Parts: sequence; C-alpha cells; structure tokens
Amino acid sequence: MIATIVILFFLLLFMGMPIAVMLLITTTATLAIHTNTSLAVIPQQLFNALDNSILLSIPFFILAGNVMTQGSMARRLIDVVNSFVGSFPGGLAIAGTLACLFFAALSGSSPATVVAIGSVMIPALIEAGYGEKFSIGLLTSAGSLGVVIPPSIPMILYCLVMNTSIAELFMAGIVPGLLIGGSFIAYTVYLARKNGWQRSRSVTWGERLRILKDGIWGVLLPVIVLGGIYAGVFTPTEAAAVSLVYSLLVEICIYREIGIRDVPEVCIQGAVLSGCLLFILASAMTLIWLLTSQRLPHQIADLITAHVSSGWVFLILVSILFLILGTVMDNVSAMLILSPLFAETLGRFGIDYIHYGIIMVLVIEFGFLTPPFGLNLFIAMGLTDKSLVEVSNSIWPFLAILLFCLLLVTFIPQISLFLPGLLLR
Repeated sequence: MIATIVILFFLLLFMGMPIAVMLLITTTATLAIHTNTSLAVIPQQLFNALDNSILLSIPFFILAGNVMTQGSMARRLIDVVNSFVGSFPGGLAIAGTLACLFFAALSGSSPATVVAIGSVMIPALIEAGYGEKFSIGLLTSAGSLGVVIPPSIPMILYCLVMNTSIAELFMAGIVPGLLIGGSFIAYTVYLARKNGWQRSRSVTWGERLRILKDGIWGVLLPVIVLGGIYAGVFTPTEAAAVSLVYSLLVEICIYREIGIRDVPEVCIQGAVLSGCLLFILASAMTLIWLLTSQRLPHQIADLITAHVSSGWVFLILVSILFLILGTVMDNVSAMLILSPLFAETLGRFGIDYIHYGIIMVLVIEFGFLTPPFGLNLFIAMGLTDKSLVEVSNSIWPFLAILLFCLLLVTFIPQISLFLPGLLLR
C-alpha cells in the first residue's frame, strides 16, 4: 500500500495535477486496489472532514485580511509604528518589520501581510535610500510572519489534523514570532549603522498622539481578537467573525476607505481562496483517514524508532524532509498530509504536539520564501516588477536568520512552550 501511495503521489505531482485532485485520486486508487471498502466512503469522508465549526474561522480570517488590505488600516498602522521608531538607525525599515508583526496579528495571512505592508513600504524604503535588494528582501521575508504570529491560518489547519488546542498553538507562536521579528530588526540596525542609512525626523509627542489617535482602531484589533481568545470571552471561530465585523465597521464607517459597493468583490476573492484551502483540507483529511485506518502511522513509527534513537535527530530529519518537499509542492499541503503520519512517532519520542506544530509553522514560513512555490516571492514580483531570480536573491540573508531561529526553537522547546505552560496548562 505504501508503495502505491508514494508512486501515485509523485507521479501525479510531477504531472502538474492540482494538489487536492491528486490527493483524491491517490486515496481512491489505493482504496480500490488494496481494500474491499466501498468507494462510497470517499464522499462521506470529504463531508466529515468539513463538518467542523472551527473551519468557519478560515474564511472569516481571510475575508478580514482582504478588507484590511484594500482599506487604509495597514497604512495607518505603518504611520503609528514609524512615529515611535522612525528616528532610530534604520528606523523606517524597523517600522516596516513591526508593521508586518502587527498586521500579521490582524489578518493571519502571510500573502495578505506582504501585499498590505510591502506595497507601501518597499517603495518608501527604496526612495529613502535603503537599497532595492534589502528593501524587497526585508518586506518579503517579514511578511511571512503572518504564519507565525497568531492568529494564523496554517496553525488552525495543523490543530485540525492533529487534534490539538488552537489557543495553545496561537500562544506558542508569540515568542518565536517576536524572536524572528527581533532578529530581522537587529540585522536592520547593523546594516543601517554600517551603511549610514538616514533616519526619519524626530516626531513630537503631540504629533505622535495625533497619529496614534488616527490609527488606534487598527492597533486595537489584535488586542480584541487575541485577548478575547485567551480570556475565554470567545472561541477562535468567534474571534475570526469578530475580526471580520470589526474590520468592516472600521473601514466602512470610520476610515471610509471601502464602500458598500466594494464588499461583493472582497467576498468573491475571499470565497475563492477559502474554497481552495478547504478543498485541499478535505482531500488531505480523507487520505489521512485511509492511512490511519490501515495503521500506517504505527508502521512508520516502528520503522523510524528502529533506526533513529533521538527525538532531536527525528525533528531535524523531519524539518529537512519538509524543506526538500517545499521545492516540489506547497508546504502547507505537505504538513496536512505528513504531520498525522508522524503523530505516533512524536508520542514515542515524547515530543510535545505544540512544540512540533511551531516547528512545522516555521518550516512553512521557509516554504513561503523559497522557489519554486514560494507564494511571497510571487507577490513581491508583482509588487516590484522584478524577476523570480532577483526577488529570490534578495531574501537569502533573511533565510539564514530564519534558519538560525528555527534551530533555536527546535533545540530549546521552552521558547514555544513557555507561554502556553504559564497561562493555559
């Protein structure tokens, strides 16, 4: 059975088959060849995979991100951050990184963060003399923090397939996200001092308060959403709905950057992306059901534990596997397919599911930044009119920083487990 799945999987993958269709064909063919089970179970499992209220949070977060991307919340957020750090060495670039951190906490989406912040900050940084290569690399890479800083759509998907707490994983992503953002800022300050990049003019406290008043509605959203989840006021699904309603009210009624006539187009864009993600999820969950019913995770665990004696070695090997798979397929899809297969192995090595989930999310962040399937690279190409090679060359220093942070999170579990252990366990 394993041979059939592997052969079909990679054959269809290299034929260019869409990932969801490829998963369904693999599941159906394997079921027909190796079992006597009726194929009527396929639509049943597709339905069961989507019969989960938590999935409602995905389209809500996607729609909220689209609203904020098309509105002015991102621009006002940049102004707020820049008013506080613009006078530091590399202040404008620091403001861009911090804006990505904040917007990631608003949208939960890496591509939305690159579009919203990068479209404003990349031209501003280049005009201020920060260098084209650095400006593109920084905003493309910092935009990937959308998958690490909660709320995060890949985190929600991981919790669904691994049956873990979304609130715990959200909280576990805060410190690693700040670690990566802080590392990008430290690198920016180093280059700013080395190259003598100009600073923004000092802003008086009166001006700062005026800018903060203008952008306070955007600053409050992550406080409301994440604070509500951790305080038990509402569930992650309800939090996603709150973020959508809040962003619509702010953009339509307060900032008035979006009109009622723009809402249908925002909904259409969100529906297309949500449909793609949910179709992939349902197909992956159906394949996972087949593999689990045939006890393949136990067989894989037996095989791994027979040849690997250390949990650390296992985590490194899995990370390398996902990085390699990221060159031939989307890492989010790889996570949905393979993570449940390693669930039994994680238990045998005593590896916390939350710790493993953060490692997977960081590897997914790599996937957004590495060709040929790095979605952030394609978005940066569209924003800057540069080739894939030019954009890819600009992000290598930041990939090195990200790799260093990945190793720290892997070998020091408390970086990700400290907050959940302190507040939720």
